[in-house]
Amino acid sequence: AGLPTSAGNPTWLATHDIPTKTAPSVASLLDAGAYFCGKTITDELAYSLNGQNIHYGTPSNPLTPERLPGGSSSGSAVAVALDLADIGLGTDTGGSIRVPASYNGLFGLRPTHGVIPSDHMVALAPSFDTVGLLTKDLATLEKTAAILLKKSALKNSALKIKTPKRINNVVIANNLIDQVAHVKALKAQLQTWREQGCFPKESALVIDTQIWKTSETFRTLQGAEIWHEHGKWITDISTGENRTVAIFAPDIQTRFEWCKTIPDTDVVVAKRQRQRFTDWLESEIEGSVLIIPTTPGLAPLFDTADDELAAYRNQLMDITAIAGLAGLPQLHLPVCTLDGAPCGLSLVGSKGTDMALIEFAKTLMESAS
Repeated sequence: AGLPTSAGNPTWLATHDIPTKTAPSVASLLDAGAYFCGKTITDELAYSLNGQNIHYGTPSNPLTPERLPGGSSSGSAVAVALDLADIGLGTDTGGSIRVPASYNGLFGLRPTHGVIPSDHMVALAPSFDTVGLLTKDLATLEKTAAILLKKSALKNSALKIKTPKRINNVVIANNLIDQVAHVKALKAQLQTWREQGCFPKESALVIDTQIWKTSETFRTLQGAEIWHEHGKWITDISTGENRTVAIFAPDIQTRFEWCKTIPDTDVVVAKRQRQRFTDWLESEIEGSVLIIPTTPGLAPLFDTADDELAAYRNQLMDITAIAGLAGLPQLHLPVCTLDGAPCGLSLVGSKGTDMALIEFAKTLMESAS
């Protein structure tokens, strides 16, 4: 409350009042003893995964300055990576916590959808929007998540947060791991955990993102929701006399233009596909933890061509849409590097198993160290 929200765009800042209320996630942490360090910049309206901002500048990735920091929560990720804050909050709709966590060598949690209130934040696509966490160490993430999840569990009867327990059943999406640039490092880490007895029971799961159309389905539903949320504002400020013309980065402008053209029939088909995928995935991983790569590889270089960035975005969303479509919790673990740049893998659990995922991650990270 009392601090302006730009949503990464000066026109948004100029056309919206200063907030009069504080988001519940922030208030809960302050009540628990955290203190406020600062407010950071995102990609425009949080509609990107690169972390770039043509208006306010792009935060420099402190580990690999030649590479993008990842977004949309790039400001929060870089602030934590630079030790300017212990806890970084941000929204994760399509990967905006998990991706910058991977690129900046952080732990990043996308909670079960809806378990942490999203009141008083700028929405993007509400059926996917989550309040996520970024930290340098797992202990801080665990404490932070426990506060936010306990607070929301008292108010949320639909989602019961399960008591942390040791997860012994591990399901590995080997076909996805085989496709990423850091496949050797991931397989080496998995083998180490096997040898240390971290996987008492293990099985494999093929997640064919092309057959399930995970990226396409996600982007269709996200785009339709974005236009429902922001289409009127974009149209109003861009048309008519004495109107302020919104200026967006070219790639984001192109996506907004596409959002308003999505046919209702495509949305109906995508909703059905989302439900089929969710039902299948939940049945396959019930009582287990799923291990997948977080990203296809390293953060793109700053000078990567626009067409290459667009192609990489689609590959990235094939993976990030898995938990996003199903509303499942996903925790990124920074367990490896490639060419000096951080990367890692993710744990995905059933709905409500957020704390159990963290508990299992603790056993893995203790072995990794």
